[in-house]
Amino acid sequence: MGLESSGSQISGMKGCEPLLKWPGGKRALLPYLLPLIPQNYKRYIEPFFGGGALYFQLQPQRAYLSDTNQELINCYRQLRDNPDEVIASLSRMRNSESQYYRIRSLSLHSPIRRAARLIYLTSLSFNGIYRENRLGEFNVPYGYRTYLNPMQPQRIAAISAALRRSRLECLDFEESLKRARQGDLVYLDPPYTVAHGNNGFLRYNSKIFSWEDQVRLARAARALRDLGCSVIMTNACHPSILGLYKGFSQSFIVRSSCVAATPGDRKSVKEVIVTNVA
Repeated sequence: MGLESSGSQISGMKGCEPLLKWPGGKRALLPYLLPLIPQNYKRYIEPFFGGGALYFQLQPQRAYLSDTNQELINCYRQLRDNPDEVIASLSRMRNSESQYYRIRSLSLHSPIRRAARLIYLTSLSFNGIYRENRLGEFNVPYGYRTYLNPMQPQRIAAISAALRRSRLECLDFEESLKRARQGDLVYLDPPYTVAHGNNGFLRYNSKIFSWEDQVRLARAARALRDLGCSVIMTNACHPSILGLYKGFSQSFIVRSSCVAATPGDRKSVKEVIVTNVA
């Protein structure tokens, strides 16, 4: 069966930078991921969307994007549908320590104001970190980068345009992947949980991604492969993970971690790219 030519072509891509800095973001891995992208695919599916570095670089014609973080999905929906209103709300948020803590403490009901607050907080928080406590509350202190302006109309406009061909939902990855069909491109970037270990990513989220979830994801990846999807996954390079993906191609990357608060604490991490793309 021939595939529709609706996926982005690698040559001549016109991508944009992600707007949100997110734990585990994949900007640094783009040089390794982009050569794996098939020239043609039907839809792009990403169930651990986060900062969306690969998506915003590819800007596919059809996409199904999801994440379990409700505030994140709301933010992207508002950026897609109401960018001018998000910009207007951001324009009223000043960069100062007192304003940061006031805005962080607010309980907002307006979807637009909640989206603006997420952009504001992730722009000005310490080290640009996104972190939630067990109650799902953003709890990162102010970063004292007084020169930054979270309101960037041109970047927001670019993100809005890139999202207009996407469907966004707040779902568990397994439910999201039920939408996949033969010929789709699926990118999987789960939290890097390993068996009997904790690599540091879990503390940035109120919901734990367990080892059982990793096993569930591996089962879903095999089903996607058997369905005829192109699957690309980034994950921790750990024997427990590698053992879940026998029958897939595995390549390894060593890079500096960007999660630690200070450069001196950032150690080298080894990651694996798992794929069935030839």
